[in-house]
Amino acid sequence: MIDRCVIFDVGRVLFEWDLRHLFTKLIADPAELEYFVGNIITPGWHFQHDAGRPAAEMVAERKLEYPDHAALIDAYGTRFNETIPGPVPGSLDLVERLDAAGVPLFAITNFGHDFWEGFRPTQPVFERFRDVIVSGTEKMMKPDPAIYRLAIERFGIDPAGAFFIDDVAANVAGAESEGIAGHLFVDAEALERELVARAYLD
Repeated sequence: MIDRCVIFDVGRVLFEWDLRHLFTKLIADPAELEYFVGNIITPGWHFQHDAGRPAAEMVAERKLEYPDHAALIDAYGTRFNETIPGPVPGSLDLVERLDAAGVPLFAITNFGHDFWEGFRPTQPVFERFRDVIVSGTEKMMKPDPAIYRLAIERFGIDPAGAFFIDDVAANVAGAESEGIAGHLFVDAEALERELVARAYLD
């Protein structure tokens, strides 16, 4: 059993994410952009993929509902990586420092299976992680306590020595309900202070 470890969320902790990063390239009018991401390709709709629905099924269904926006809906399916413009400032440096210090690293992410398969190979930082639990693959999402129980079992960790980092308060609370200490992520500077205070980093 692993006595101490750090568990990261991915979106908005390690990497920036917003549907607008893609669709601002495709929709010039700001009002039309807000309508599109507020009514057609919305975060709430997208989260169905995080929960396990295949992206191709979702795209085909949405195109039938909004045929005038078919090309934009297709872009969601084929250009999703463009919704992720790059790392959150400072976060990957912390991952590298933790890895260099010998701290076992894991991740639990609400991420669609299909899109994870397209994103994961583009980011060498995940080679530093021993395992990543992906909601769309497991068909369970944070903050469901079941996903944290799965992590404890599959990672082979002692929850009392684990430290979970997420930008959503409910997700942190879900981890804490299973005995894992949590940190609500705001920025890398505050996280670094917490990691030092908990003796994960010098």
